Amino acid sequence: ISHFFKLWNVILLYVIINSMANTLFIGKDLPDGLEIAEAFSNSGRKVFAICKSEKDATNFEAEKIVASTWNRASAVSTLSLLIKAETELGNIDEVVFYFDANYFASRFELDKTEEIANSVDYMISGYFYAIDELLKRIEQKKDKIIVSFLLRDYPSKFEVCSAKSAAIVPASNIVSAAKQAFISMAENFSTNVSDKDYISVLLAKCSIGNDIYKNEKLIGDWLCESLTTISAAKNHQSVKNAGTWNKVGSKVSTGFMLFK
Repeated sequence: ISHFFKLWNVILLYVIINSMANTLFIGKDLPDGLEIAEAFSNSGRKVFAICKSEKDATNFEAEKIVASTWNRASAVSTLSLLIKAETELGNIDEVVFYFDANYFASRFELDKTEEIANSVDYMISGYFYAIDELLKRIEQKKDKIIVSFLLRDYPSKFEVCSAKSAAIVPASNIVSAAKQAFISMAENFSTNVSDKDYISVLLAKCSIGNDIYKNEKLIGDWLCESLTTISAAKNHQSVKNAGTWNKVGSKVSTGFMLFK
């Protein structure tokens, strides 16, 4: 009987957390990032995401997703985006920073000089601005929040040559550099906020050999479950666990104790 009530409490907590969580999804504009955004909305969460144009913003209301445009090259636009997300959601419980290297590799295939500035804004500067402005907002409010960094990996030229994977067309230099910048931002963020008990961090990586690599819906489902696990934790995570990259599809490494 005791075990039954413990299990029931965990299930009840899972339902409550999912039904109340508000999620900000950044990194892959709708409709391209719709599969992951839908995974969150289907789990009972209210989602605020980025769309390519204002005329597309209302196209996702049926999926219970609020969308808006964002100028990645502007700190002002980034702050406006966060304020709009807070207004629409009421509060932000979860933030997902998604770097889809596979997607970016097809979008920025060549290292053209005339595309460098736009590439940097889209794949590096935007994340910098968003992380910086988000942290300022979090520090002001000090409400509990989970910040997750999801990387869908794709190999660089160096990695392809090292692995002797001739069948794979490697990512361009700018995409590979941006990927490393994202990894660095994620790891440094997790370390810098480790002393703040109102911020939890999840680092997750989906390598090209992962069984669910090609299925973003399953990637999204896993991320939802992992965030719920962290939300249900009784104790704050350690620096080690916050800075550990979790394999998408596996049991999330938290170091947490769940509610008893």
